[in-house]
Amino acid sequence: MSTRRDNAMAALRDWSMPGRRADLLAAAWQAGETNVSALAEAARISRPTVYADLRSRGIDPDHRPKGTSVITNLSPLDIEGFTGIGEQLEAQIDAALLRWRAEHPDASSEEAKTEGMRLVSLADTTYRYADVRDRLAHEQVARAERDRLLHQVELRWEALSSAAAWMAAHHTYVLAVDEARIAIDMWYERVESARKRPFFCSSPRDEAAYQQIQAAGHPALEDAVADLDQNPVLTNHVLRADLDQAHERRMELAAQTLRLAATSSQ
Repeated sequence: MSTRRDNAMAALRDWSMPGRRADLLAAAWQAGETNVSALAEAARISRPTVYADLRSRGIDPDHRPKGTSVITNLSPLDIEGFTGIGEQLEAQIDAALLRWRAEHPDASSEEAKTEGMRLVSLADTTYRYADVRDRLAHEQVARAERDRLLHQVELRWEALSSAAAWMAAHHTYVLAVDEARIAIDMWYERVESARKRPFFCSSPRDEAAYQQIQAAGHPALEDAVADLDQNPVLTNHVLRADLDQAHERRMELAAQTLRLAATSSQ
């Protein structure tokens, strides 16, 4: 997490000055913190209030800016013929070594051995990079979908107050709650998968391979790894508890509305 983002979140946690909360939320958002749950926790307010404050400052929470940690929609890997696909790894190493020997017919056995070690390291690093990048990309997609569907719950609930077809609108709200629960569970699975597969370079050859991957236009993974939730178990619990608690209360309110509607129709 960047220093600017850290400072913005620290300021948000101390927004006691009147009128400052929305400005600080906007500043944290623009500094790269687009996790609505993190913003709500830092400001000690509800998620709907975060959405309202951001919109009051001209920010649409449904359109998150693409920062350096966004690693989705990327081009396929092809580093000297290595694509990061595990099933093809051995064949790709053999093919790369054959190409090198054809281009260096007078190379010594020692040179061939050195090149072979470099190619093995490049293949392994590319494979691990592809695996980690894929897990991080899935987590980012799942996180965005989780936040989008949680926001949809609030929108569907708000729509009930002016819905002409109240029962249909209420059913849409109930479905939104169910979809949000599924999205939270899906995100939790994705973030746990990403956290269990860290990326690292264990040798100078690995480091050289990683730099080669980046030189080919593929992003570094450090920012995306740092952007992972550091306590997904707690976040998962809080999101589900908040959603279920709000839903339970809303069902009580909806029941009162239905009882009144039934009484008035008699």
